[in-house]
Amino acid sequence: MLRDGDLTEAPITPEERLLLGFVETVTIAAHRVTDAQVQELRDVGWSDAQIAEAVYVAAYFALCTRLADAFDILPPEFMDRNGVPKVLGSPEPFGRVFP
Repeated sequence: MLRDGDLTEAPITPEERLLLGFVETVTIAAHRVTDAQVQELRDVGWSDAQIAEAVYVAAYFALCTRLADAFDILPPEFMDRNGVPKVLGSPEPFGRVFP
């Protein structure tokens, strides 16, 4: 599920699902992150340090992905025997798994 970006049935907690929804917002449109969204994360138990770390990881991953895309760097075929993850073939990032 995680490999293909289908988190709808992933065995994760509601708090983790909320954090991943936040990370999706950071990834797709960081300018749309709101104070209310951050407060909702705090309200379910995420600390400011954990929220910041989620932002850092999302930003770093985006940087690495864009560099790889720009230089057309692909992993060796032996690293992914199942082919291209479905999420990469989706017209929208992550297959729009979060409401």
